[in-house]
Amino acid sequence: MTLTRDFRQTIAERLRREPDFAKALFDEAATLFLNGEPDTARLILRDLVNATVGFERLAQETGKPAKSLHRMLSKRGNPTMDNLAAILGVLRKKLGVEIEAHAVEAA
Repeated sequence: MTLTRDFRQTIAERLRREPDFAKALFDEAATLFLNGEPDTARLILRDLVNATVGFERLAQETGKPAKSLHRMLSKRGNPTMDNLAAILGVLRKKLGVEIEAHAVEAA
C-alpha cells in the first residue's frame, strides 16, 4: 500500500490542531528519556519542535544555533542535560504544561 501523505506532515498538522495530542507526545518524550530510551525521545521532540515553536525560535529562546539543535534532536544526537533542559523548558512553556516525575515500582 502506498502512503498518500507524508507521515511527518500528518503528525505536524495533528500537533497544531490538537493541543492535547501535543501535550501527550511531550509527556511521552519526557517519559522515554527518564526510562532510558533517548533515541526515540529525541525524534519525538524534533517533531514537536517542528510543529510548535520551530527550530529558529527555539534557537532564539535557548541561545543555541538552530543547526546545533537540529543535530541534538537527530537520530544520533546527544544533547547535554543543560541543552535538553532548555529545549524541554521552551516546549513546556509553549504547550502550557508542567513536568512532574513519579517513581513507579517495577512489577
